[in-house]
Amino acid sequence: MLSWIEAVTVLRNERRPAVLATITAVRGHAPREAGAKMVIASQEVFGTIGGGNLEMATMERAREMIDQAASEPESISMKLSDKAPAKYGRQCCGGEITVLLEPLPVSATVAIFGVGNVGMELARILSRHDLDLYLTDSRPEFLEELSALEPSVARVHPNVAVLGEQVLSCLPAGAHVLIMTHDHAEDFHLCDAALRHPGLGSIGLIGSSAKWIRFQKNLEASGFSAEEVSAIQCPIGLPEVRGKQPAVIAVSVAAELLGRLTAKVKQPVRSA
Repeated sequence: MLSWIEAVTVLRNERRPAVLATITAVRGHAPREAGAKMVIASQEVFGTIGGGNLEMATMERAREMIDQAASEPESISMKLSDKAPAKYGRQCCGGEITVLLEPLPVSATVAIFGVGNVGMELARILSRHDLDLYLTDSRPEFLEELSALEPSVARVHPNVAVLGEQVLSCLPAGAHVLIMTHDHAEDFHLCDAALRHPGLGSIGLIGSSAKWIRFQKNLEASGFSAEEVSAIQCPIGLPEVRGKQPAVIAVSVAAELLGRLTAKVKQPVRSA
């Protein structure tokens, strides 16, 4: 059986949401002490905070939070008395317990295709955030510079791929894709692959309005409807942050993306 801290790591790596339950206060007699923890996932639990109605009620609320994609922690208090209301059987220890429920959401995924001047500056910013960060380039020498991102808060996944579409097709639903390679033909193939991937969180393409007009025409000629093509944002970044220097563009794109990631409601580009 995994410990609670091992469970957090496993669930995080498997991209499964969970809730960490911690006893924060105990008054009177109780089956566990303050500081006892358990992790509740949709189908599993790791550790214990005392069993009985206390634990079952905690699990029920934790799974409601998972279903609701809750992001804010909350506290619940329960009396362990034969006179207290209990859905899952009575506990007569005589004390009262407060439990803090902390959501452990699945980290957002961001994939940057093209780690050139702008891509690297953008990776520097995003690597300081709790993300799964995929960095893909067809030029191996550009990925040799990724040591500059350490120490990194994000979990960085470097990929050398002549066909970036293969990496893109394996991204999880909800991933945010930013296309900024050195080759317009490569950009186009990635846009085509992104539109074929169900449920991406967003698709962004670096480039001018003229480039986007040409891409729209060619994507529609490839069989996509105008509505489908409109899922791609081009140009990208905050329009009020102006400048052509790579670091300025990266700040603009990062600010827009982080605003999207921290929004309370995140809508996928389209459902599967």
